[in-house]
Amino acid sequence: MTSCTKNFEDYNKNNIGVTDEDLKGDGQDLVIFLRNAQMSIYNFSGAGDPNSYQVQQNLNADVYSGFFMSPTPFNSGQNNLNYAMVNGWNGEPFQVLYLNVIKAIDKLKKNGLAETYPALWGSALVIKVEAASRVTDIYGPIPYSQVGTSNTIPYDKQSDVYNSFFKELDEAVTVLKAYKADSPMAAKIDQIDLVFPNTDNQVRFKNWLKIANSLRLRLAMRLVKVDPQLAKTQAEKALDPANGGVLESNSDNFKVTVPTDGTYSNPLWFIAKNWADTRINATLSSYMVGLKDPRTSKYMSPVSNDPTLTSVAGQYIGIRTGAEGIEKDKYQKLSALNTEGTTPTFTASTAPILMTAAEVYFLRAEAALRGWGNTGGTAQSLYEKGVETSFAQWGVSSALRTYLDDNTSTAADYNDPFNADNNAKSPSSLTIKWNDGATNEEKLERIITQKWLAIFPEGQEAWSEFRRTGYPRLFPVVVNNSGGLIDTKIQIRRLPFPQNEYNTNRAEVQNAISLLGGPDNGGTRLWWDVAKGNF
Repeated sequence: MTSCTKNFEDYNKNNIGVTDEDLKGDGQDLVIFLRNAQMSIYNFSGAGDPNSYQVQQNLNADVYSGFFMSPTPFNSGQNNLNYAMVNGWNGEPFQVLYLNVIKAIDKLKKNGLAETYPALWGSALVIKVEAASRVTDIYGPIPYSQVGTSNTIPYDKQSDVYNSFFKELDEAVTVLKAYKADSPMAAKIDQIDLVFPNTDNQVRFKNWLKIANSLRLRLAMRLVKVDPQLAKTQAEKALDPANGGVLESNSDNFKVTVPTDGTYSNPLWFIAKNWADTRINATLSSYMVGLKDPRTSKYMSPVSNDPTLTSVAGQYIGIRTGAEGIEKDKYQKLSALNTEGTTPTFTASTAPILMTAAEVYFLRAEAALRGWGNTGGTAQSLYEKGVETSFAQWGVSSALRTYLDDNTSTAADYNDPFNADNNAKSPSSLTIKWNDGATNEEKLERIITQKWLAIFPEGQEAWSEFRRTGYPRLFPVVVNNSGGLIDTKIQIRRLPFPQNEYNTNRAEVQNAISLLGGPDNGGTRLWWDVAKGNF
């Protein structure tokens, strides 16, 4: 494969005998390209094969976030899960962004979407920023400002990429706010928009506006240690009611509906159920069991009732990241994503969730803790509202008050039923109940830990926030095969640039490494990942 960015115009050409301009005539360009872009953020655009998502996210960020771990000893046990980075795995997030998302949106731009249906163009910009922000937060510098303009595509430093995001969100907000009931709109809109299908158009674009503002808030918070003034300015802009609001209820949640034609399925469900290649991470099971979290049975299944596991059958036990002695026939029996039973939480048609109202309440809680404006509440009230909204999302609201008042429960110790070398003491002594007399650092840890529990199973955002804040406290990798490139205590900070880029765009990759400010390995911090306290 040649470089995704260098030969941008050669990819995804139509092979159906018509041009992009021909597709524009009856709106098929929107059906094909915008749908594909939405489904590729969390990639299930390849129909029945979830292998792309597996290496796009599940075998890196989902694990590094403390949400999942694989029972499969890929590559003879030398792989990304124990920091022996596999070149063939590290390029998928990069490839998906350029070939599936930016390419599709570029086609729509050239077909005049911004002029024909401005509000729909606004939602396309939000999709682009959502997808690209995930990728820059994986690698650091990425090609962005000049993609598609020439055969030699330079990388932008990450600070410039973030500034581009804020400008694109400005454009998106402007056109989304301007949408009126009599504005022109594509006839096939319910086939096109997989985030808010079967929705009145005025409600649809108000919701897209909320996503745009919520995404701005998320990205602003990412910069709080490297550029606190920009972070504050952008966060207050996102939270200014005059700009249209943020996600506030679960009906607003940013999720991508799985098309009902039987071709597609939720890739995380598929990998867990059909391949048994992903299981719950020990960090997640430790927190949820120790905190007596009522969402536990919604997220995961108990250990199987197997003759080799009679002493722990029915308990919730995950797998340590980079565990010693992984054997699939054993470890696949531990807690999995809840895909079983008469009412499984995750099915083939479960919509992948990219952002929730609960996450936004926790972002607002942190903003309030930092003394920023427009938060609409105190750190405590917004923290508790975040938990409340997550409990409502997962159908466990009756347990809310008991949970919020718990000031004794903490994350549990971890005991591996197969190998005691993987055992570990509790990663944290943090409790749930808000303590107004605590330090700001402890309050932040409480906010981020509960946010982490609420945004499951979205591992990419969880990994980014762990790198930014150091929270929640995760079990470190058991076996570290990085050869000293990645610090076990600090944990992995990024993925190396794709090998394809070295093969075909080497000079620009070398420039990107200079922008990165450190060697191209998993131990180098990103621009916003500053090694200092949060306050």
